[in-house]
This record gives sequence, structure tokens and C-alpha cells, in this order.
Amino acid sequence: MKGFFVTGTDTDVGKTIISCGLAAVLKERGKNIGVFKPLLSGISRDDPSSDTSLLKQMSQTSLSHEDITPFEFKEPLAPYVAGKLESRNIKVEEVLDHWDQVKNRHEYFIVEGAGGISVPLGEGFLVSDLIKALHLPAIIVARPDLGTFNHTFLTVQYAKSQGIYIVGIIINGISDHPSTAEKSNPELIEEYCGVPVLGIVPKLKDVEKESVQKAVEDHVDITFLLDRLRV
Repeated sequence: MKGFFVTGTDTDVGKTIISCGLAAVLKERGKNIGVFKPLLSGISRDDPSSDTSLLKQMSQTSLSHEDITPFEFKEPLAPYVAGKLESRNIKVEEVLDHWDQVKNRHEYFIVEGAGGISVPLGEGFLVSDLIKALHLPAIIVARPDLGTFNHTFLTVQYAKSQGIYIVGIIINGISDHPSTAEKSNPELIEEYCGVPVLGIVPKLKDVEKESVQKAVEDHVDITFLLDRLRV
């Protein structure tokens, strides 16, 4: 199975926006692309505004909402914590069972995690464990502003310590009038992390399919990612 696992330096950094945009662009480029976000908290997967619904819409996959997101929780918390409130504990083996049911329905997949790379998904089961279990290279989504270097550097170092291959970093949400920190962070991140910045995506005023797809198409190195899919 080929594809990318999209993780982040934190929650609310725009993983879903980037995942949706990548799926839409790859679909436009003729790739048979599927999406998988196995755990979702704080909203029903069937809600039109949920990450699951957005991923399904943007990828145009025939996978159902339940195929894309087999596990959902009511409270907007880390899946492990939200699951404990419902007396549920998801194990990595359960996620992999669902993955095995869908992974052959598309040639490529964009898989999205929950929160940052070390968020607990179940007891003794972190996002990083899922990345390794799926054997997918990671794309890290980072915010653009002051403080992001620290979060990004730590995320990259942790991923490397876990043997996770990082394709690159996408900085998401840069403002129309970027600060000095926003302007200098990409070069600083590349210099210290030793990982390429694949794109700097502007802050979007809406999340309509066309605007998300265009933002990723125009501001992310899609050619580089297509080359990685051929490896």
C-alpha cells in the first residue's frame, strides 16, 4: 500500500485541510485515492462538517463514513480519554482489522491521525504507533507563527527516534501579512530539522472544495509527492 500519513505538531493545525487538499489534487492527477481517519472525537462522522465527511467529499471515494472512520467518540478529547469516558479502549489491532478491510479498495491512501504525533489513541497506543503499524511515510503539518519551530523540531526528532520516515513538512495557515517569525520559520525549520518544507499554505477564508484544492495545488510541491508515491 502506498500513500501518506498526515500528522501534526499539535491539534488544530489544519491536518484535515491539508489531507483533503492532497486527496483532491491526487484525484485530479488521476490517482486512485482513498482516505482513512480511523478515530474521530467530538463530532459524529456523519455530520457534514466532520473531518470524515470532508475527506470523503474531497477524495470522492466510494468508501462509507464508517469505512473511513470506524471509531468515533462524543467528547472532543484525545481518543484514549474520550474512549475511557464511554468505557471503550481501542487497540491498534482493531484499527488494523478495519484497515485491512479497506486498504485494497484504492491504490493510494491519505491517512489522517488525531492531534499531534504522540496523542494517545488507546491504552499504550499512540499516533506514532499507528504510523509504524501502517508502514506509511509521514507528512507533518505545522502552524506558521511564533513558537512553531519548537513544536516542529520536537515532532521531527520524536518521529525519527521512532523510525518513522518523514516525507516533509507543510506549514499551514500563513497570514496575508506574515510576521517576521512567519517569514523566517520555514528556513529555520529546514535548517535544524533536516526535513524539507514542502509548502506554505495560506490561511483560508472558507473550506470549500475548490479553495482547499487550489491552495494545496498552488502552494505544495505536488511533483515531489508524486515522485515519492512512485518509489
